[in-house]
Amino acid sequence: MSNASYILKIVILFSLLCLGTASIAQQLKPARVFNDHMVLQREKTVPVWGTGTPGEQVTVSFAGQVKSSKISEDGKWMIRLDPLEASVVGRDLVISGGSEVVISDVLVGEVWICSGQSNMQFAVSNAPEVRGLIPYAQNIRSFEVENTVALEEQEEVSGQWRATHPSSAVAFSFAYFLHDLADVPVGIIQTSWGSSSIEAWMPRSMTQVTPHFRTIMQEFDSDTATTNQIQEILRKPDGWTKKEDVFLRRQPNILYNAMMHPLIPFACRGLVWYQGERHTNYLSGMPEVDESNWFHRVCGMAEYGDVLQSWVQTYRKRWKDDQMHFMVVMLPGFGRGVEGHKKIDPESPTEPSWAWMRESQSAVLQLPHTSFINTIDLGDVADIHPDDKLPIGQRGALLAAKNSLGLDLPTQGPVMEKVDTERGRLIVHFRNTDELKTTNGEAPTGFWITDASKNWVKAQASIEGNRVILTSPDMKQPKYVRYAFAGKPSVNLVNEASLPAYPFRTDNWSHGR
Repeated sequence: MSNASYILKIVILFSLLCLGTASIAQQLKPARVFNDHMVLQREKTVPVWGTGTPGEQVTVSFAGQVKSSKISEDGKWMIRLDPLEASVVGRDLVISGGSEVVISDVLVGEVWICSGQSNMQFAVSNAPEVRGLIPYAQNIRSFEVENTVALEEQEEVSGQWRATHPSSAVAFSFAYFLHDLADVPVGIIQTSWGSSSIEAWMPRSMTQVTPHFRTIMQEFDSDTATTNQIQEILRKPDGWTKKEDVFLRRQPNILYNAMMHPLIPFACRGLVWYQGERHTNYLSGMPEVDESNWFHRVCGMAEYGDVLQSWVQTYRKRWKDDQMHFMVVMLPGFGRGVEGHKKIDPESPTEPSWAWMRESQSAVLQLPHTSFINTIDLGDVADIHPDDKLPIGQRGALLAAKNSLGLDLPTQGPVMEKVDTERGRLIVHFRNTDELKTTNGEAPTGFWITDASKNWVKAQASIEGNRVILTSPDMKQPKYVRYAFAGKPSVNLVNEASLPAYPFRTDNWSHGR
């Protein structure tokens, strides 16, 4: 080979190498959750992350901050912005390195994740009261995570920020009233899927702390027919059928992998969780199932509270945010019982009803930075998907404004503080109230009392200040009380802010709100 030919070959190889390097350099990109019209969380450190050329320097510029870092050997980078002040003015977030990415119209305010099953998915279009808010909504942005699954934890999520309200009635109502109270932009990340269990939203690591989930995942891993079917469905170019959709969303873990894990560690104030209906088929335990009811392989109502607490703690660890706030939506009124006993008296305090699930849900309050949104006066005795979603969002916004934003507002209805026994009557003391009253001006309803016999009778109730006095001619020495502890109780007790009293029972002291 002549010297000229050799030199020409070297030049060509060098040129190709440069072209290849330039091509790789142009791969600098942020994670998909960062795009136009987004909202960043105020008053917290804000991670911004993505991928690019290993060893290359990447710079993030926003709101006067300029932060740089080198891309690691695995092609990943993360830069943390210092806490930001709220802003309704859309600004550019610029990411630069071998190339430049400009994310436009970025606001700063309050960011919340809204997750759960079908009642969180319930559309604005199906909730007339919430639909009426649309003309008045402003500075609300939404990112709706595409419903899909994955057998492994994913790095990227499918979705897009939009300069409009979320499709979920609960999420939109919450965002609307939170904006009204806080007067800052609100960003909602909606990631929910009907009939999904809490196990569907659990990372595989929770098998180490949740025994029943370990059993479920061992069964799942050994069921190659199911995993093969999942992979076949996901490979379909034109999407999947309704039957396949139900099959996917009722599996454990794989919703978390695709729809929650890629969001971590996006800065947010907290998560609103409306889920639990899937677990109301059994009072306790994880039943043996067959092909016709395989989807019942989830924890029962009695165990749900402990699982919920572990789930919250796991999410906080993964987000590395001990103050990440969790708001749980109480399951509202519904008149169906459990498997084998579905037909119940919806007002009875002894039926196997959703009352037991609500008590389990309230266990979340044993953890700091949690709230429990009271819905005991809402719901429909015959419809598991009631349309009265506006009060849920409104009450959630009140709790968020006080508990996570520090605003001094009446945010909760009356909560039982203690019960005294006095001369054949029970005296129930409430907190969170300056004035007990009823919505219809009549005597309080929903109270049942019993003695040691556990034969429950309806109580005659009257209000004295912040107390309710309970008696019954059929119960001479009452000892215990249950309030609103039924599938669909008839209740009317509220405080001066017209917020409903929380359900409780004293025969097994509840989780002390």
